[in-house]
This record gives sequence, structure tokens and C-alpha cells, in this order.
Amino acid sequence: MSDKSKASKAEKTNVMRILDQKKISYGYHCYADTNAISGMDVAATLGQDPAQAFKTLVTVGKSGQHYVFVVPVYKELDLKKAAAAVGEKNIEMIKSKELLPLTGYVHGGCSPIGMKKFFRTTIDISAKKFDRIFFSAGKIGYSVEVSPEDIEKVIRVEFKDIAE
Repeated sequence: MSDKSKASKAEKTNVMRILDQKKISYGYHCYADTNAISGMDVAATLGQDPAQAFKTLVTVGKSGQHYVFVVPVYKELDLKKAAAAVGEKNIEMIKSKELLPLTGYVHGGCSPIGMKKFFRTTIDISAKKFDRIFFSAGKIGYSVEVSPEDIEKVIRVEFKDIAE
């Protein structure tokens, strides 16, 4: 595991800068020089438990509101559970082309921290089983390792059963 103090300024992502500003302890990992694309590939490349590695998904509800869900990379978002968690009749994934203008992130580099605008964020309850979880650092090829409690110090999150 790399320590944040070893990250050069050139390697730092906005997520890392936000964590630094909030004085949150985190680890960071770079896999930019690998062929890892999927969350499962990234977890394997970095030697992480897939249950501890999370992906960030952006959805839109029937109301037109956007929501962010963070689930383990080896699971899928249960759309019914997710809709119930945020009080919507139903939700659907946003189109890939909408991700960058909406969040400031590209597919494969989306993080729950540092989006252009804050969206209601729900993390799968399984994250609470771990001292630290891994998720994108906001750029393809980089991930951060943060405690679930520390994520709550940076953005408002809820922990609910949302994965299948």
C-alpha cells in the first residue's frame, strides 16, 4: 500500500486533494500502467479483496433527481432496493455520455468524492464490515483506500442494503 505522503503533486487527483484538505488519512494505489479495466480486474491487480473494492454508479430517479450508489465491484446495484433506499418508485443508470458533464468524471474513474455537484449518496451496508474500503480516486488508474467513517466526514452518505 502506498502512503499519501509518497504521492507526488503530479499524481494527486482531486479526490486526494479533498481528503488532504479534510485531513483524512488514506492510502492510494496506482494501476495506470496495467490493463485493468473492470473493478474485478483492478481488485486482482492490486491484490484487494473484491468485497472491499467498490465501484461508483450514478442513476436518475423517476423524479428526475440523480443519485450516487457505491457497491462492491463483484456485485450489481439492485435497482429496486436502491430506489426504495432513496424513496423513488424506480431508478435507472444514467447514460455513459451524461456522466462527464454531470459529475466531472469519466466512466471507470468516477468517485463518490469530488463530483461537480453533490448528489445523495448511498453506500452498500457491506462497507461497514471493513476498516477501509477502496474506490476510484477520480481518475482511471488510481484508487484510494478510506475508512467508511472517514468518508462520512467528507460527504453526506447513507449505508443501506443496495447490492445483489
